[in-house]
Amino acid sequence: MKVTAPVSASERELRLDLFRGIALWLIFIDHLPPNILTWFTIRNYGFSDATEIFIFISGYTAAFVYSRAMLDRGFVVASARIFKRVWQIYVAHVFLFTIYLAEISYIATRFENPLYAEEMGILDFLKQPDVTIVQALLLKFRPVNMDVLPLYIVLMIFLPLILWLMKRRADLTLALAVVLYAITWEFDLYLPAYPNGFWAFNPLAWQLLFVFGAWCALGGAKRMARILSSQITFWLCIAYLLFAFCVTLTWHVPQLNIFMPRWLESWMYPINKTDLDVLRFIHFLALAAIVVRFLPKDWPGLKSPWLRPVILCGQHSLEIFCIGVFLAFAGHFVLAEFSGGAWTHFLISVSGIVIMSAAAWLFSWYKAEVGKSGKRAKAAEGDADLAGGGS
Repeated sequence: MKVTAPVSASERELRLDLFRGIALWLIFIDHLPPNILTWFTIRNYGFSDATEIFIFISGYTAAFVYSRAMLDRGFVVASARIFKRVWQIYVAHVFLFTIYLAEISYIATRFENPLYAEEMGILDFLKQPDVTIVQALLLKFRPVNMDVLPLYIVLMIFLPLILWLMKRRADLTLALAVVLYAITWEFDLYLPAYPNGFWAFNPLAWQLLFVFGAWCALGGAKRMARILSSQITFWLCIAYLLFAFCVTLTWHVPQLNIFMPRWLESWMYPINKTDLDVLRFIHFLALAAIVVRFLPKDWPGLKSPWLRPVILCGQHSLEIFCIGVFLAFAGHFVLAEFSGGAWTHFLISVSGIVIMSAAAWLFSWYKAEVGKSGKRAKAAEGDADLAGGGS
């Protein structure tokens, strides 16, 4: 299959913004100590979690945005735009790393509690800051909760090649991603981390979900429409989701382990998140198939003011993710230092979501105002642009 140009970028897919925003909220909640809201995150009811949602949508939107540039402007121009975005994400990661280290180090010193540095994985930085900073710039050293952006950076670096291949043979590109995934599992390939171990999210495995998202954006989803609308597909997805729910229920209620056949446990465990276990991938596919079936693109609820906060968070995913990481440790600190019950946990979780939503609204407002100013400036200085002035 050859790629055709996607729909106009003005036709924004609000479902993607909605679920990317939901994923950001879930990631924030999962980064906090367990509380009431933790039971509303999908990782407690199946094999996959918010990370799969985030990476799939990232692949989908990246292909959607940059494939048109590649078709209209060529490989070089599109690649330049992609690498500019990679640089922006990398700078955001370095900035977040710096602020995050400062936050953890200050609190650990101010409250004379070195356990914070140990829990957040920055002891090596405190021992050898010069070496550790270099390793951090190489994406090999990362404190706790800072694994998603390095994964995204690596995947985006290879986006020009992915789009170039998909422009010619989309199905072959997806097949190559499957082959790389299989090779990664067969030969235990991984990227080393500093000071030891490996990446928490192996890009050699997680690229499959990213490429699959790109494949769906460039025509794959339309081709699967008949399969997704099939009753057989629907009931298979329901059956698998129920199976995953029953299995995860045994994790929370150990007494139910007696109902788990030993042969099934030995075959299934461990369900590896680092290398994107196939059980997690299938669980995500089942969830996505159900969502697409019952949530059409033109669903009126997408324009509801009640969903506006989460959609805005999805539209400013990079900034909101960084804020979420910062707030997660702040919440962890408050819960550790000050006694509080379930309602305190709940209040901190909700407060973090409110702050993230308020920040997303502020970013959206600023972008709209700057956009208006930019249009007025271009209208007033159109001749200067033609003469080489302006931007």
